[in-house]
Amino acid sequence: MFALKPLLISVCSAFSLAAVAQDAVPGHLAADTFFVHGNRRHPGKTSTQFLLPAAMLGYGFAAIRNHGFLQINEEFEEELVTEHPHGAIHADNYLQFGPAATVYLLGFSGIKGYHNLRDKSAIFLLSNLFLNASSQLIKNAAGEMRPDGSASSSFPSGHTAEAFAGAEFLRLEYKAVSPWYGIAGYAMAATTGYLRMYNNKHWFNDVVAGAGLGIAATRLSWWLYPLIQRKLSHAHLKQTALMPRYANHQPQLALLHQF
Repeated sequence: MFALKPLLISVCSAFSLAAVAQDAVPGHLAADTFFVHGNRRHPGKTSTQFLLPAAMLGYGFAAIRNHGFLQINEEFEEELVTEHPHGAIHADNYLQFGPAATVYLLGFSGIKGYHNLRDKSAIFLLSNLFLNASSQLIKNAAGEMRPDGSASSSFPSGHTAEAFAGAEFLRLEYKAVSPWYGIAGYAMAATTGYLRMYNNKHWFNDVVAGAGLGIAATRLSWWLYPLIQRKLSHAHLKQTALMPRYANHQPQLALLHQF
């Protein structure tokens, strides 16, 4: 049976993260505020959107060596594993993709989000590129042993990072429709992190850092994508080509350059 205390902490943390990220305070710019330029909306030039994930990553790194934080890891392991022996639950292998899958399911069911299918797919792939590259680099550098001793790739939790990246992706795509989509996504992500500890595959700080990494990857890709689009569009307009033509009763080559 699940230990109730860590479960409640995880779920409450998920709701708190979702609430912090919402555009809930009138008259103030939220972390992911967009400014209107003509018919397009572009991300605001603010770094505050990365404060929360940076703090989570900072905690994760600090807990690798800090005795007080290490004790928190041990307390979670003791309550989840030592005091309540159980078999593994493999739902986390699938639940990690739940929030991102929900984005596409909502789109296919006719509930429109912020982006069309092409753009949101590009953002999702870009966030996963950031996520997987940074996760593997940190895992290799940290070399932290998993609680069950199975491998030295504990920090950070990749499953949790994937889940929280999807949760933030879902929140950003559908926050204008309803905040409950984001809350549901974060609840799935928190459950994934909880199961990683329940299955004795990760320490608490691995899960916190993974969550921060996932949120940061999605916010970074969401912020960068319009800039990449503008660059590509600008490059596309600046084209030089040789075009054959017929003038003055003779064939010619015309050099065309579009500014």
